[in-house]
Amino acid sequence: MAVAKGTENTRGRTPEAAPLASGLLWITLAVAGCVAFFWDGLTSLFDAWSRPEYSHGPLIPIIAGFLLLREIKNRPPLADPGSRVPGLAVTAFGILVGLLGNLTQIPDVITYGLIIVVGGLIMLVAGAKCGIRFWAAWVYLFFMLPLPNILYWQVSAQLQFISSRLGVEFIQTMGIPVYLDGNVIDLGVYKLQVAEACSGLRYLFPLMSFGFLFAALYRGPFWHKIILFLSSMPITILMNSLRIGVIGVLVNSYGIEQAEGFLHWFEGWIIFVACTALLYLEAILLQRFASKPQPVLGILDLETGGMLRLLHSARNILASKALAAAAVLLLFSGAAWQLIPAKEAPVLDRQPLAAFPMEFDGWNGQPGPKLDPTIEKVLGADDYLLADYGAASQRASVNLFISFYNSTTGGPGIHSPEVCIPGGGWEVSNWRQVQVSTGNAAIPPFTVNRAIIQKGQRKQLVYYWFDMRGRRFSSEYEAKVYTVWDSLTKSRADGALVRFVTSLEPGEPETAADKRLSAFLESVIKIIPDYIPE
Repeated sequence: MAVAKGTENTRGRTPEAAPLASGLLWITLAVAGCVAFFWDGLTSLFDAWSRPEYSHGPLIPIIAGFLLLREIKNRPPLADPGSRVPGLAVTAFGILVGLLGNLTQIPDVITYGLIIVVGGLIMLVAGAKCGIRFWAAWVYLFFMLPLPNILYWQVSAQLQFISSRLGVEFIQTMGIPVYLDGNVIDLGVYKLQVAEACSGLRYLFPLMSFGFLFAALYRGPFWHKIILFLSSMPITILMNSLRIGVIGVLVNSYGIEQAEGFLHWFEGWIIFVACTALLYLEAILLQRFASKPQPVLGILDLETGGMLRLLHSARNILASKALAAAAVLLLFSGAAWQLIPAKEAPVLDRQPLAAFPMEFDGWNGQPGPKLDPTIEKVLGADDYLLADYGAASQRASVNLFISFYNSTTGGPGIHSPEVCIPGGGWEVSNWRQVQVSTGNAAIPPFTVNRAIIQKGQRKQLVYYWFDMRGRRFSSEYEAKVYTVWDSLTKSRADGALVRFVTSLEPGEPETAADKRLSAFLESVIKIIPDYIPE
């Protein structure tokens, strides 16, 4: 970090004090600009920190500051810190990323831009050569960001599946009969739902951040640090599975109250502490392979002496043209974003799904029951339809599900059946994309996802696609790309999931079920645009 040097004058300041003090001033102005420009991302970040899996978030900036001071203390500034121009370029790039997030109203992208800007400011203050030393403190900031929803649900579903399977394995080793139905552990008298809250995410993210911190403070070879960080993930998954298994054993022996309330929360903290202890034990074992093994209590560099004095050097930070330019750029960006009137989203011309017709083209429908409030909350849809349709010419009915979102760039987003179906205990086979005909000249053929699912003796055929502003996608990722584009060009991010399900009757070939869904699609596709605007 560049600081001033000089001799004292009669007022106790260096002759360069006045210009040097402006360095801290420029940083203060840059921070003010960041707050204004990245405000929507910051508010979304604060909301995410209220969720259990991200509740460690507020601690991350504090710990990152500790890592920064530790690096400055252990490795004093270079005589030649290097050019500050790369820092200005990184800052400008972060502003562009933040602008993309602001324009598309995607909070995750806004916060990514903010972290990039922080990296740029570090390089501006310390110089390129010296600033690169602080990479650990900068990278650590990413642990305070939530996963994008498209990844969150994939990771959560996989962890639920793994935790359920391993938990059941543990229960079986204890000699207790148990059956796993999706994410439901069936003990006979009691059934345990391995819900999202028990998937392990609320332990995985904090322990991954702790694993990174542990690796950064570890006194040993770099390859040891890599192993320590990467091992935090399987340790968390295994211990969380053990927790689920222990809860199953306790419920089987002492009743369902063992899976509820304080005891459930306390068991979670025991697992967290156990994971931390295992990580430390792993570090002790790795020291056996070090050329100069550290004592058990000296494995981590926790020396903090003199760090607080380093904070006083902030007032001596040198100003530079690049730092001033970055501060002005951030201030201008923040002021412009706050002062320019927000572009109003167009009013959507659509009918509520509650008005969806129950009779059309020989199909007669019956509205399904309302979803459980817990499921509705997870679904996060602004409107949805669940109904069964039958026709005299068809052997089985067709279940229609539509979930509509005014915006797919914020909130929980659309949940792909690829994630939800296995969680319900269904085995999926023959999953592929097929092109379907609409029988309507105004709507060209498009591709849908097709799968055969089975639970016990029940077998069903599933079609689904993402209906996004007149476009229909089988790929969730492709739908996201076009959502970003439409947010920029049309100020629209609405969309929906459309899913058909029909049972395969005993002895009925799959081709017959395909024809049934194709016939239903040709009848309903001309109605859907009234409820999912194009």
